[in-house]
Amino acid sequence: MISAQTLPLQDTIIMVDAGHGGRDSGTYYGNILEKDINLTIAKQLEKVLTKQGAIVYMTRKRDIDLSSIYDSAKKRGDLYRRLLMIKDKNCDLYLSIHINWYDDTSLKGAEVLYNPINKDNKKIATFIMNRFRQDLESDRNIKITDLYMYKNTTIPGVLIECGYLSNFEERKKLQEIKYQKKLASTIAKGVVDY
Repeated sequence: MISAQTLPLQDTIIMVDAGHGGRDSGTYYGNILEKDINLTIAKQLEKVLTKQGAIVYMTRKRDIDLSSIYDSAKKRGDLYRRLLMIKDKNCDLYLSIHINWYDDTSLKGAEVLYNPINKDNKKIATFIMNRFRQDLESDRNIKITDLYMYKNTTIPGVLIECGYLSNFEERKKLQEIKYQKKLASTIAKGVVDY
């Protein structure tokens, strides 16, 4: 028997956005590239959400950027196409996966950023952040972002920074499949809570 407990996200349409890709590596440490870690976590998240009944779309499933040969500003073109995908699929929610970097290498912990363009964004951010605190012992807080992608879509969603590549301990964990699966599971719990 199928129930809200076995499939709590039944028919919820979610866009999982693996940040960066192609010519845009995102942040990096040596040959450890944010775009690669983002994609692996996004694929794990796709699996977890699908098992819970969600209809999941991905902005990318491989190492590409979404800009067009006609875009004069490649980064803006890439982000614009991600926005179009979210709108085109009539998503209920989007989750944008990224990795943080900061000059202070002691900073660590997953965190969630949101734009107040949609009243639910703060709610989503809070639920996922609460799970990061419980499951991953993160001491970070939710933050507001005014980055292009997040202030230009009214569909509910958040930017998820899965940790700091600049922190030695976290850099090590972020490369481990076991930890990537734990991140995906924790994010999914936050989505179900929401």
